[in-house]
Amino acid sequence: MFSGQGSFRIFRIAGITVYLNWTWFLVAVYEIQSRQRHYTSPVWNILEYLAIFAIVLIHEFGHALACRSVGGKADTILLWPLGGVAYVDPPQRPGATLWSIAAGPLVNVALYPILLGAMFVGATTQVASPESDLGRFLYAVWWVNRGLLIFNILPIYPLDGGQILRSLLWFPMGRSRSLLIASVLGFVGVAGFAYLALRSGSGWVLIIAAYAAMNCWSGFKQAQALRKLESIPRRQGFVCPSCHTAPPLGPFWTCNQCSARFDTFETGGICPSCAARFANTMCLDCRHQAPIAQWQPGYVPGTGVISSEIPASR
Repeated sequence: MFSGQGSFRIFRIAGITVYLNWTWFLVAVYEIQSRQRHYTSPVWNILEYLAIFAIVLIHEFGHALACRSVGGKADTILLWPLGGVAYVDPPQRPGATLWSIAAGPLVNVALYPILLGAMFVGATTQVASPESDLGRFLYAVWWVNRGLLIFNILPIYPLDGGQILRSLLWFPMGRSRSLLIASVLGFVGVAGFAYLALRSGSGWVLIIAAYAAMNCWSGFKQAQALRKLESIPRRQGFVCPSCHTAPPLGPFWTCNQCSARFDTFETGGICPSCAARFANTMCLDCRHQAPIAQWQPGYVPGTGVISSEIPASR
């Protein structure tokens, strides 16, 4: 969940708001100064740093637009020193999740030949020879795009590769077990990052290891909660319109008026204690909210009725 603390909005496009964390500027100054001797002018260092984050931003837009294409929610992207984060909430189905995650690295795959072609054209026409500032700039951007692609597809949760692995495992193993396996394997990757950080003395790698460890632990706890939820008996005749999962049978919903717990499908969305009526019902598996009518398998979108209620045409 994006809180916006320590970040400010820079622009909004296609219904997606992009935020920048203030620490980005501190790291930008450090990185630009550390590469001053790479170019004849510091302007190229600034352009290189901006180009790197342009690639990161396009990568995150790939996630967001793919998520929205499968009916999910994605309206926020955050840029910070470690890269970027697209806050995506795809329908909790393996195929929808897989596409939402895989679209990011696919952006880098698409950029790879474009940047490689720009380097080749620049070198052959002498417009951007390898020794020139433009040639070095193109090579640096190409190298970073390749590095981001390789790094992101590592099968380490919560990197894109780890989440892609989890989505693939979801098909045969289910939602909770796939997340459990991905998070446990992620801890192995965290150990590798930590070892690399100690051997190289890299503070950045250590930060990445700490970030991955926190996300692996969060994923592990979520997987345990999902396993408990999946063990609860399910109500027949209703399925979530988003994740297609039947709701649990029992008083698992809480009235926000009187705090009474009740089974919303048993009462038709009405609290039995205070008679409060709820227009939408939340799925406890994917958190999607929809009217109870849409939970019935025969519901026809846009009509407000169940298919069995529609008179047959003569």
